[in-house]
Amino acid sequence: MTLLNNLPPAFLLIIGALILVILPATARKVGAITLALFGFYAISQLSEESRFLPEFLGYDLTLLRVDSTSKVFGYIFTLSAFGALAFSWSERCRLQNTAALIYVGSALGVVFAGDMISWYLFWEMMAISSTFLILARNNERARLAAQRYILLHLAGGLVLLTGILLAIHETGSIDFTKENIHQNATAKNFILIGILINAAAVPFSSWLPDAYPESTVFGGIILSAYTTKTAVYTLVRGFPGEEILIPIGCIMAVYGIIYALLENDMRRILAYSIINQVGFMVCGVGIGTKLAIAGVVAHAFCGVIYKSLLWMSAGAVLYRTNKSKCTELGGLYKTMPITMVLGTIGALSISGVPLTSGFISKTLITAAADHQNYIWAWLALEVASAGVVLHAGIKFPFFVFFNVDRGLRPKEAPRPMIFGMSLMAFLSIYLGLNPSSLYSILPNNEILADQKNFYDIYIKHFDHVTTMLQMLIFSGLTFFLFLPMLRPTPTISIDFDWFYRKGAKIFYYCVDKAFNSINRAAEKLVIKTFLPALVQFIITAPVSITKILLRPIWQESLSADKSTLKKQEKDLTAKFSSGTFPVAYSAIFILIFIGLLIFLGSSSN
Repeated sequence: MTLLNNLPPAFLLIIGALILVILPATARKVGAITLALFGFYAISQLSEESRFLPEFLGYDLTLLRVDSTSKVFGYIFTLSAFGALAFSWSERCRLQNTAALIYVGSALGVVFAGDMISWYLFWEMMAISSTFLILARNNERARLAAQRYILLHLAGGLVLLTGILLAIHETGSIDFTKENIHQNATAKNFILIGILINAAAVPFSSWLPDAYPESTVFGGIILSAYTTKTAVYTLVRGFPGEEILIPIGCIMAVYGIIYALLENDMRRILAYSIINQVGFMVCGVGIGTKLAIAGVVAHAFCGVIYKSLLWMSAGAVLYRTNKSKCTELGGLYKTMPITMVLGTIGALSISGVPLTSGFISKTLITAAADHQNYIWAWLALEVASAGVVLHAGIKFPFFVFFNVDRGLRPKEAPRPMIFGMSLMAFLSIYLGLNPSSLYSILPNNEILADQKNFYDIYIKHFDHVTTMLQMLIFSGLTFFLFLPMLRPTPTISIDFDWFYRKGAKIFYYCVDKAFNSINRAAEKLVIKTFLPALVQFIITAPVSITKILLRPIWQESLSADKSTLKKQEKDLTAKFSSGTFPVAYSAIFILIFIGLLIFLGSSSN
């Protein structure tokens, strides 16, 4: 086997990014696009026999675990990177290209990791590198969003690390398998929570709509494709059939719709839409059957494509108009018709319109829920599907391109942006017309043997097509009937982060009052009372003890009255203060000290 057959694709992009950073702008862009293509080719050359097993802390890491699941995610990650890098040809920021390639490479590292140590290391590298895609916008909102983003992801990483360490301690193995993760219930729960934070599961989801819309045009496209999908991949690996994921996924799917319908900012609409789509995938993992897992992987693949297309079209609008709020946009179909057509293809695809990629993937998950008699889950996903049509299929293109003309007359998107959007639009339609090209590389693809071609999907199972068309028509009718209520307004939607922010203030206030009260009490009792008394005791104790010991001797030997005794005590105090003692006094102290030692020694025996 050649070196390429055993080289982790992550290394190609990460090392390549560090090399490209020193090159001039044009060479750097060409090199980045070439790296993405080469990464795709390198993944196609991997086989299940491919191995890369370096040693770390006495363990053999598995940086190449190759099977159909890892290869599918590898393909779409590199393909998406190619489209995004081509789209951003006009971008001049050196930081973004480098951070993006490291981010994509880290995601590939997670996808092909066969052990929990390398998984965690690449996971944290993703969090750090993606933060720079938010910071690259270089304004105050982006800086604050990046701070919140990295803090939450590092906290989630610590939760994940706790679970990993507990799992390794329990099993003695670092292998990234379901069996190792589930050996210890506490470890399993920590790992699951750590993954769900990255998946933007409710109530940990606020970071996504808070951070992604504040990134650059290019950054938003890259961010939309990797963090949440990598989390879905790890759920497929470690938690298939974990039933708690079914309600979590359903809540995510419905929650994303509600907030997307409330939003005014077009990129925040798409951010909440990511949560909605990942909810389908999380629910599918919870169902855990072969059909469900195949559907999850297919939906992740197709989701990256049409989500990238939607973020590209929104990015092109933002690039040309410098506006992102729906209340400030409208009528752009007149001067940006190509962007409008390509963005609408993305909207149709995410809605699951027949002949698009969304239809051939989403229906697998809903069918899996139906087959397993999860009626309530099936109903929730169907409602969520209708909601997707409302917020992403109609609301996004309508209010951005067709709403009231605001007098904006921007130029059409630059050619590189049109190329990137055209590639994703082509893939959306191609996969919808040729589903077998995707089904053939999925895990558990034997269960899809009766859905090989266009006839099997659209003619043989025409009932699925009619059901989807009915839902689409009903959703479209609902949108225009309730259009006055659905019109965006310049308002702020309160998300779960409100509880975190308010809760953090209350927590800080309570901690401040509690600990500062303890501090003040300690200062009063210890610093101002006990320590001065102790110091005074240390100073006066020797003379006081000596007075007590010598008083009987003075009384017997001198037959002294009270005034004479007081004079003796006063002289003794003066000698202690000046440090001048008669030899006899020193001898007395030595005898007393030796006596105490003898007494303590005999007591211990």
